[in-house]
Amino acid sequence: MYNIGEALIGDGNELAHVDLVMGDKNGPVGTAFATNMTNMSVGHTPLLSVIRPNLPTKPATLIIPKVTVQNLDDASKIFGPAQTAVGRAVADAVDDGIIPKDIVEDIVIMVNVYINPQATNYRKIYQYNYGATKLAIKRALENYPSMNKVLMEKDRGTHPVMGFKAVKLWNPPYLQVALDLDNEAKMESIISQLPNRERILIEAGTPLVKKFGVRIINKIRELRPNAFIIADLKTLDVGRVEVKMVADETADAVAISGLGTIESIEKAIHECSKQGIYSILDMMNVSDIPAKIDQLSIKPNIVLLHRNIDKETMQDANDTSQQSEWGNIGAIKEKLGKKGLIAVAGGVTPDKVNLAIENGAGIIIAGRYIIGSSDVKRAAEDFLQYMPQDPDTMRVALDEDEKL
Repeated sequence: MYNIGEALIGDGNELAHVDLVMGDKNGPVGTAFATNMTNMSVGHTPLLSVIRPNLPTKPATLIIPKVTVQNLDDASKIFGPAQTAVGRAVADAVDDGIIPKDIVEDIVIMVNVYINPQATNYRKIYQYNYGATKLAIKRALENYPSMNKVLMEKDRGTHPVMGFKAVKLWNPPYLQVALDLDNEAKMESIISQLPNRERILIEAGTPLVKKFGVRIINKIRELRPNAFIIADLKTLDVGRVEVKMVADETADAVAISGLGTIESIEKAIHECSKQGIYSILDMMNVSDIPAKIDQLSIKPNIVLLHRNIDKETMQDANDTSQQSEWGNIGAIKEKLGKKGLIAVAGGVTPDKVNLAIENGAGIIIAGRYIIGSSDVKRAAEDFLQYMPQDPDTMRVALDEDEKL
């Protein structure tokens, strides 16, 4: 057996990111340890961690640079503050009882260390790598994180180095603003006036895409880098090609027409999954929505329902207990699975938001009420007032569940 740990501490160029594996000398980690020591590669020479020259730490620990060491200046950061930090963190982990003293001769540790070539502050390099190494050891021996923690954080967290936030629709309801326009200047004006809220999704409407092409999505991305952007293509055929086109332009979701053939819809949904974006099945003019969903071997992430759905689209026309202006939302949602979302559109005004949400809608789509308003911000807030505060995707992840 062996244990794996990871920790990121600090900021700026001196930020420390440590990955480590620890296990028996006579096991796979011991073999990897010896192999790395005897098979050096240019720029990634492994070195033993030491407390000071001529005093290696116990358990024996091997440091492997993640970033290519290109010159003596880079080497000095590894052989100086980083090597000392790792060595002392391992020794202190033993001294503090994190690593039992009776196993120090039986195990080895391999530590991957990230040192930015632009880092200059040796004290910060030492401090951050010391903290990251010690924390990674503790996490490794405690098998942190739990699977529940991973599932809770996977759609919420963001990475400080990535520079942007990959938005997931994990905490509905949301307000989708449909930019059904043919004027780029008007589009820019509306986006600039929209509140900077995580609950707002921005739709590149069909007229916008038809006039300016899918590149308009990138323009929206420039205006709102962290927005969740939907491309309303209403694609009927060659879905794979169209999905890839909008994914290449950084769209987060694409709308597919429910009027397409089952084969075409499934191919488009499959391509969305492949590209890592949401599939939206637009059921406008589909006569029997539940039947259409039942025919699909793979389900969309989101089903879009329009107001005034005919009676035959209900799962049970005689059961009006769950019916709304958009049909039997609950029954349709069940067909998508627990993560499936229902979006509703068609003359949605603020006074109908509560009704839609109570009936199970996760996305409220508004168009003319907002984009036709002389006060776009106020119009959007007319909807947002019925929704909870933004989800905490921008919070600082404090890992408050870790043991002290």
